[in-house]
Amino acid sequence: MKLIIEKNIPFIQGLLDGMADVEYLAPEDITTETMRDADALITRTRTRCDAALLEGSRCRFIATATIGTDHIDLDYCRARGITVANAPGCNAPAVAQYVFASILAYRKAFGLAGDVSDVDGCDSRLSSMTLAVVGVGNVGSIVARWGEGLGMRVLRVDPLRAMAEGPAGFSTLADAAREADVITFHTPLTRDGYCPTYHMADAVFFNTLERKPLVINSARGPVVDNAALVEAIDGGKVRAAAIDCWEGEPAISPALLERAFIATPHIAGYSREGKIRATSMALDAICGFFALPHVSPLETVGFPVPDHPAPHEISASYNPLADTAALRLNPSAFEALRNGYNYRPEVR
Repeated sequence: MKLIIEKNIPFIQGLLDGMADVEYLAPEDITTETMRDADALITRTRTRCDAALLEGSRCRFIATATIGTDHIDLDYCRARGITVANAPGCNAPAVAQYVFASILAYRKAFGLAGDVSDVDGCDSRLSSMTLAVVGVGNVGSIVARWGEGLGMRVLRVDPLRAMAEGPAGFSTLADAAREADVITFHTPLTRDGYCPTYHMADAVFFNTLERKPLVINSARGPVVDNAALVEAIDGGKVRAAAIDCWEGEPAISPALLERAFIATPHIAGYSREGKIRATSMALDAICGFFALPHVSPLETVGFPVPDHPAPHEISASYNPLADTAALRLNPSAFEALRNGYNYRPEVR
């Protein structure tokens, strides 16, 4: 069996080498030619898996060490009998860490700190704020739980879940625009079907904002219309933005980079524990599919996710302003900063 593995996937080198003919390739080297005689692929978001890559290949299985699958043409794979596996929830605690570290940094930088008392993990700096979580899946559920644990009022915005489960307990995007002090996006990227998320936050949405919120995008770049967000910041509809996922990566918007309060190179989920989870899930999937002996990267015991860490623990665990400074210093190094990122520990 021949297996192609994207070489930037951490903690995977050597684990399958004795079971298959393994090639480790950079994303730009995963091509029609290199895939032609490959039986399987383990990849990340930078490889577009579609007919252009896979036509004529004998590939039967793709594992992506990521939550999202919008880089994979699922309809094409289904029609070709190619099984696809992803890693749902692998980096959810790391993204929650990013979101709340950004909120705390925002409160401090914009003079909104107020009383800084921290009682039983609830920070009175946050208790006066309303947090809208758009997309309440693996990531959004943890963000919502932490927000409530930290004393925030939380609006859960998830039209698909509301349709399936009933509207009780869910809010609308209009509610978020009217009431939220922070709006954070945690949806997949979809372009059709019920409630597509492409440009979900567009000029029309930004013009309805009433509380000049902090807008956070650690989902997918095109969920937020980057040009419209620039205009909303300039027009005073958005007080600040924390952007980890950008349209057009790695060629990101210079205007949004200049205006964003926090600007990071798609690393919100880049914790050491999250990467171990993702690689473990990809390995489990491929070993199960091909009936190979199961192998594991490093330690694979469960990493406990706190109900809600205290604010000082979050702030001490990660400083998004340091990653912002690095990206602003050299925007053209977006991919290098991402691929060479020093995976941070999750907050415990």
